[in-house]
Order: sequence, then structure tokens, then C-alpha cells
Amino acid sequence: MESQDTTKVPTGLVLYNRASHAAAKEVIYSYSTSFGLATRLLDRGFREHVENIYAMVRVADEIVDGSAAEAQQVEKAVSPEQMLNEFENETYRAMELGYSTNLILHAFAQTARLVGIKKDIVEPFFVSMRMDLTEKEHDQSSFEAYVYGSAEVVGLMCLAVFVHSKSYTADEKKTLVAGARALGAAFQKVNFLRDLAADFDRLGRSYFPNVSVNNFDEATKERLVADIKEDLATSSKSLPLLPMGARRAVAAAHLLFQELNQKISRTPAQELKTRRISVSNSRKLVLLARALRGVA
Repeated sequence: MESQDTTKVPTGLVLYNRASHAAAKEVIYSYSTSFGLATRLLDRGFREHVENIYAMVRVADEIVDGSAAEAQQVEKAVSPEQMLNEFENETYRAMELGYSTNLILHAFAQTARLVGIKKDIVEPFFVSMRMDLTEKEHDQSSFEAYVYGSAEVVGLMCLAVFVHSKSYTADEKKTLVAGARALGAAFQKVNFLRDLAADFDRLGRSYFPNVSVNNFDEATKERLVADIKEDLATSSKSLPLLPMGARRAVAAAHLLFQELNQKISRTPAQELKTRRISVSNSRKLVLLARALRGVA
């Protein structure tokens, strides 16, 4: 029997790294049609790292919002809080060691260690995830903290991938950071508006301060839409500073959520409380084409 040529066929840690990324890649394209489409516009080197980041945050979100709660209905010993704690601790351990028996966290750790993602922007994410286990309503302070941890830091993680090993002035860095945070915030706020019905009815949550199913009206909707427009305007200022391998994908995501926000603005408030707003696949393709042509 001939021995395997390990110079051509990966083995050991090289193969494990490859398998961990394959697992992470499966997560994003299983869970997100829109973000997955935009991610495909990234250059491969950027795309793999963004896929690794998305997988980590998606699994954590599932622990507090989805599969873990359903599993608890079948087996009472399942504890979302305990599992989130364990997942968070293993995330930090993977970042420290560069290795994890959890394939998703192993993939994330490879990215984090390469591009300099540190605990200071990962920890706020888990703080926000933990809020989903305990908080049903938010005031302005807790809302801002939640959006920062659940969305803005994810934008900062992706930014770390895009600007890794590149040089910027202090003002350019400030613009890039503000843009990444604003785009993350816009994504989250749009999704809050899209998911009003599910959050009110299924989860019993109201993310926006002083907004409930009973007082959500046209004026409230337009105020929130205007706030999202401001976030998108801030994020657009950073687009020209991004490397070309990332710019078109970010522009596509920007265009998609701008479209969603406009569609929300045109939808009566009462209707938003009963159905989820979406963009058709044909329209998504049009927006992707615009991004590919550099039209933002």
C-alpha cells in the first residue's frame, strides 16, 4: 500500500483547521440568505474569516434565542444560561490557545489570533447575549449597551479582518470604526423592526426603549426609521476607505438594509406587528449587481 503524500493531502492540524472552517462556513449559509449573499462578494481571504466570525456569533445567538430553548422543552436538564457560560469560556480559551475541540470556536480563534480580535470586543457580545436570557424590556442605556455588544462589536470584528496589515491615518481609523459600528447598529435595528411580531409574541421582548406592541404606531416607526437612516449615512462614509476586496460586499449589505429600511417605512405600523418584512431574491440580485458595479 502506497503511503499518502502529506505535501498534497493535509493531515493533522492543517486538516483540522480546514475542517473547522468548513463547519463555520456551513453555519452562515444555513442561517442567513441575505448576509450570506453579501459575504460571497468578499475576496476569499476576507470571506473565510468573516464566515468564522459569523459562525461563532450565530451559535451563541442560537443558545439564547433558538435551538437551546427548544431542546430544553424536550430535556429539562438543558440550561441555556449554563451553555452560554461554557461557550463563552471556551471562546476565550480557544483565543488564548489557538485550539479548541469545538470546531466553530477553533475556526473563530484562528481568525481572532491572526487579525488581532481581543477579549475587549468579544466580551461585550456575550454580555448582550446574556441580556437576552433575562431582559424583556430596555431603557435607553441598556438598549445602547445591547446594540453595541450584539451588533456593533461584530462590525468591529469584521473591520479587524478588512484592515489587518493595512495602514491608515488616525482620522481614517476613526471614520472606519464609526462606520463599522454604525452599520452593525443599523443591521440590528432593522432586524428589530422586521422581527417585531416574533419578539412581541414568541419571546415577549421589546428591544426599543418605551416601545411595546400596544404603543407602536406610525410616528414611532418613522422615528426609528430615521435613526437607522442616520446610522447608514455614517457607515457610508467609511466605504471608500475599505480595501476593494471588502468594499463591494459591505456596499451590498449596506444597500440591502437600506432597501429593508425603506420598505419598513412604506409598510403601515400595524402591519409590521403581524408580518416580517423581506426583500425578494430577484431584488437582492439587483442590489448585488449594483454593488458589483460600485454603485452605492
